[in-house]
Amino acid sequence: QVQLVESGGGLVQAGASLEPSCAASGFAFSTTAMGWYRQALGKEREWVASIHSDGTTYYAKAVEGRFAISRDNAKKTTYLHMFNLKPEDTAVYYCAKYPGATRTIAVHKFGLGTQVTVSS
Repeated sequence: QVQLVESGGGLVQAGASLEPSCAASGFAFSTTAMGWYRQALGKEREWVASIHSDGTTYYAKAVEGRFAISRDNAKKTTYLHMFNLKPEDTAVYYCAKYPGATRTIAVHKFGLGTQVTVSS
């Protein structure tokens, strides 16, 4: 059974950093692309970043240069390193598993999410 468990969100001030993580189980993590999405209150869920099984990374324009996605295959964990956070980054952040080794429009499964709140 595929499970994705996020942790590491929180309440911080603008300019601070956070590093949410996503512990995965129930599938071949090392050969699967992973991603992060976010959903702010009253808005649709949006893509934030993805990492292929080979480590290639992709970012939404809104976070490029401030966020970094990484993976630890030995720990079956994906991280989202968030720097210089802004109030507009406030959202629930969801870990995502893609069907294969590269990112696709379709996501196989989302985690339950972790709340990130950035105060001004």
